[in-house]
Amino acid sequence: MPDTQPESIAYGRLMHRAMRGLIQTVLQDVADHGLPGEHHFFVTFDTGHAGAELAPWLKERYPEEMTIVIQHWYDALEVDDEGFSIALNFGDNPESLRIPFEAILTFVDPSVEFGLRFETNTSGEDDPEDDPSPPETPDDPEDTPETPAPKDAEVVSLDRFRKTH
Repeated sequence: MPDTQPESIAYGRLMHRAMRGLIQTVLQDVADHGLPGEHHFFVTFDTGHAGAELAPWLKERYPEEMTIVIQHWYDALEVDDEGFSIALNFGDNPESLRIPFEAILTFVDPSVEFGLRFETNTSGEDDPEDDPSPPETPDDPEDTPETPAPKDAEVVSLDRFRKTH
């Protein structure tokens, strides 16, 4: 048994790892067997992530994030433990992309109203749920700053991904 143990269980980090594993499993199944039925995916990813690879003109057009659709035309879908690569058609120009699982911000399958959203922590600190200490509160309730609702439990709205008939 190790001499030191963590002070808490990193549930947030473990959940993100499990959700990324689910995406990996789904994409590997699609790579092996194709998209079943009406399934299709909207994948939003951080184009500035160190492992993201995309054509310079796409990076220029989408400097922060980009949403791709995996549906009718895609090619060369390859999945590994770190991420996936795929060729997609952009205005009759096929382009190859490499997307690390760590760069994924949202993964949505509107055909079954399924969606995952990953919160990013740009400060380099551990996830807030990894910190076991309660937040400090002032003695006088009048001094309590208004705190926005936590984003960790945010629900992805699927409305923007729905087909309009």
